[in-house]
Amino acid sequence: MNHETWSESQAETTVTVDGHELSMAYRDEGEGEPVVFLHGIPTWSFLWRRIAPQLAEQFRTIVPDFVGYGNSDRRDTFDRSIRAQERAVADLVDQLGLEEFHVVGHDIGGGVALRYAAHTNGRVDKLVLSNATAYGSWPVEYITTLGLPRTLELDADAFRERLERAFVDGLERDGSDSEWIDGMTEPWLRADGQRAFARAAVATNTNHTTEIEYDAIDVDLLCLWGGADTEQPVDDGRRLVSDIGGEIVVLDDAGHWVTEDRPDAYRDHLETFLAG
Repeated sequence: MNHETWSESQAETTVTVDGHELSMAYRDEGEGEPVVFLHGIPTWSFLWRRIAPQLAEQFRTIVPDFVGYGNSDRRDTFDRSIRAQERAVADLVDQLGLEEFHVVGHDIGGGVALRYAAHTNGRVDKLVLSNATAYGSWPVEYITTLGLPRTLELDADAFRERLERAFVDGLERDGSDSEWIDGMTEPWLRADGQRAFARAAVATNTNHTTEIEYDAIDVDLLCLWGGADTEQPVDDGRRLVSDIGGEIVVLDDAGHWVTEDRPDAYRDHLETFLAG
């Protein structure tokens, strides 16, 4: 599925964050137990292109674009931090009537999921974290160096090159799929893309994960981690399992973009865990 088809399949709702009414794009497909998929930075819901559609045969899959990302609201009037994303996701799942559900989070999506699980009681059943932000291990240098003012000073070609490099370097396998690169970069290459990226980059706040009470989180946890990731190392996954409980599965030959490096293995482990 290419990014145009993915975008066409999205619905839209309005969520409220700190008094701001913001549009949020999301996919909602399938029937069965609900599973919410949360992407990271600098991605959007298209990150889950090889995972969520296939699981929709067994589960109800809800795959939002964070506010400020993808096809969601990208104006200059609101916070994009993971604290704000937690509130946006909380509003979305309440609107959809989800009382109890599973969550799959990658990168800062994992940080959002951890905050939500820590702040609710019994809403998150099973939690899957992949190369997730936690503790004080983020933001990574790539994101901080593209924060204001540097991003806005880059010309269009230089900005595109920096973006594409991130989605190539985060892969462990040789070669890159043009559909993956085009899909991941397209939202940031729109007219407002560089500004939107800069706003997202400067909203990264390590305090929003260092303040979490990890040992108070009561979920069934699977850390499904790309073992070759140098940005969010597998030791963070092991620490999460130590603090929360659960298990870790390390996928060899997979980097930060584990869903692209090892989609079949990722999907198999995920489906087995959720169905178990």
